[in-house]
Amino acid sequence: LDYEHRMEYIVRRKTGRRWRTNAFSSPTIQLLQVIYSIESLIFHVVYHFNLSRHLTAPGKESNILPFVKKYGLNPVTGKKMKAGELIKLNFAKNADGKFHCPVTFKVFNQNTHIVAVRTTGNVYSYEAVERLNIKANNYSDLLTSEPFTKEDIITIQDPTQLEKFNISAFYHVRNNMLEKADANATVIRSANQETKETLAELAKTKLEIPDYMYSNKPKVDPNAKARDAFNTAHYSTGKAAASLTSTVMEPNVLLEPAVLEDDVVRYRYVKSKGYARLVTTHGNLNLELHCELTPKTCENFIRLCESGYFVDCIFHRVIRHFIIQSGDPTGTGLGGDSCWGGAFADEFQPQLKHDSRGVLSMANSGPNSNKSQLQVLKAMQSVEQKAYRFRKVSSFPITIGSLRVVGGLETLDKVEFVETDKDDRPLEEIKILACQVFVNPYKEVDEMLARERKEAKEKETLAQKTQVIPKPGNRREEEAMEATKRAKKRGLSGRPHFKSVIVTF
Repeated sequence: LDYEHRMEYIVRRKTGRRWRTNAFSSPTIQLLQVIYSIESLIFHVVYHFNLSRHLTAPGKESNILPFVKKYGLNPVTGKKMKAGELIKLNFAKNADGKFHCPVTFKVFNQNTHIVAVRTTGNVYSYEAVERLNIKANNYSDLLTSEPFTKEDIITIQDPTQLEKFNISAFYHVRNNMLEKADANATVIRSANQETKETLAELAKTKLEIPDYMYSNKPKVDPNAKARDAFNTAHYSTGKAAASLTSTVMEPNVLLEPAVLEDDVVRYRYVKSKGYARLVTTHGNLNLELHCELTPKTCENFIRLCESGYFVDCIFHRVIRHFIIQSGDPTGTGLGGDSCWGGAFADEFQPQLKHDSRGVLSMANSGPNSNKSQLQVLKAMQSVEQKAYRFRKVSSFPITIGSLRVVGGLETLDKVEFVETDKDDRPLEEIKILACQVFVNPYKEVDEMLARERKEAKEKETLAQKTQVIPKPGNRREEEAMEATKRAKKRGLSGRPHFKSVIVTF
């Protein structure tokens, strides 16, 4: 029976077929037995050599051995224990130096169920032990054939039973007998010096213990944004579904609303347009920004203007009756950056078209690559028609018409007739001297949100102080209080609505 189960594994690995008793003749079985014996002999020599080489590194002192010698107790359970009861575990490595199961040859990671045999100390994956020992009712070590019992199977790591390895419940932690144990010691009940050195090397191979297994580390991210009536989403975080479909996720049955990003919340309340001015060497350009339609693009432009990013930028490309292009501090058409660093996504609106004089939009190098470069349309025709007429695609594809020149069209006339070279670069320097922002709707929204959140927090604090405790036995009051608590927990309290700000010039 022992050989039959082992031959099943060898035949699968070498031929890809399942083992059947009558599938091969007797000579074939004998040949496979010889091959197995040779493989086992070679493997024993190699892995024992590697193990002795890696586990005899001097200069490191284990944590559990001094504890047992000093207190004579098991640091996990607190029961009496002797140093002789510690078990030496034998970890196997593959050719790449990674710890793996010597039977299935699968590399150990944070999601592997790892077990060891008490009588031999050999470490396997639970998959191999379950299939070749437990289900086959063959309790012999898979490498040495030494018999053992089911109680001799020691669980080293089990991703499905994290509570078992919770160090906050360990005896020496509850009684403050030692400082926090070493990271590798949290996954083994008892281990000697060589085992701990092995686990220290195993940790270098990305076998890390999740943070939530430590009692002194918070389960909740301290930098996480607090959920309130403004940023509460209408959908959940998905943690409950993930814990149901994935075995590596922490069990969770609570449906928690997701928290929206700050920009999503802010842009929801932007209802007005922005206004800015570019002061150039050839005159002023007064711009109207459609902040309510393309909020991210307009905010990028406003923040760059307020920071002085466009100052001293030249118009590096001018095509008569077509466009003028600027916004690159390098003046080459290849530079520029957004206010957040890097590129941001395109924003399209059907009512914003490039079909009129003075339309200003982003210039980029491809989809979702907007940074700081801008282009102003000068002719009464679409850019797509112009590009088609020249039988080529523009090197700065249009994203949106998010801005519009509402004052200073005569400046466009001056720039239009500036002489250029063969690369459409003006021979006369056209530079942006200053940027002025007249209306910034994002600043107004930020102030409104801060004010409303402060008022909501004050009301909540006042409500907690003046909370009326229902009288015992008054079921109606108790139900009303519970309904109010559930509504606040779900974040269903009334959301404030901001009125649009109308700006006239």
